[in-house]
Amino acid sequence: ITGLPLANASMLDEATAAAEAMAMCHLADKQDRKVFLAADDCHPQTLAVLSTRARAVGIELRVGRAEGLMVDGGDGGAGDGLCGVLFQYPTTDGLVIDLAPFVARAHELGALAVVAADPLALALLRPPGEFGADVALGSTQRFGVPMGYGGPHAAYFATKDEYKRQLPGRVI
Repeated sequence: ITGLPLANASMLDEATAAAEAMAMCHLADKQDRKVFLAADDCHPQTLAVLSTRARAVGIELRVGRAEGLMVDGGDGGAGDGLCGVLFQYPTTDGLVIDLAPFVARAHELGALAVVAADPLALALLRPPGEFGADVALGSTQRFGVPMGYGGPHAAYFATKDEYKRQLPGRVI
């Protein structure tokens, strides 16, 4: 459903999966860049977990409008330090945005693009892998996975084969 060939089966919840993606972006970055941008229309619980994890591992988290990536020099002020960007698809308030230009801009800046995608919405929407996302993640609670069966709301995490050594959890 994500358009990405490699997935795992052991993420606790969507927010934790996003934090793992942030860490993966940093680990995969050969220049040791430490700035991670998150769109402000991501779920609030995701932003909270990202903030906590970023402080713990020395990553600078910046939260702002996704549109900020599209302007000249629009890297959220990250300069050369940008390792990854997180987008929510659909946004926390239900807006469906074409993320292809945002993902392309993240790649132009040398960053990985992470998309937190609702798997039920992906039955109708274009999968993140098809518009260039490097990582797709999300909660499987939408499919009725019961509480406590793999965590509060077991999450999925999918990526490109080239990142298999940085993929957290068990690979399937």
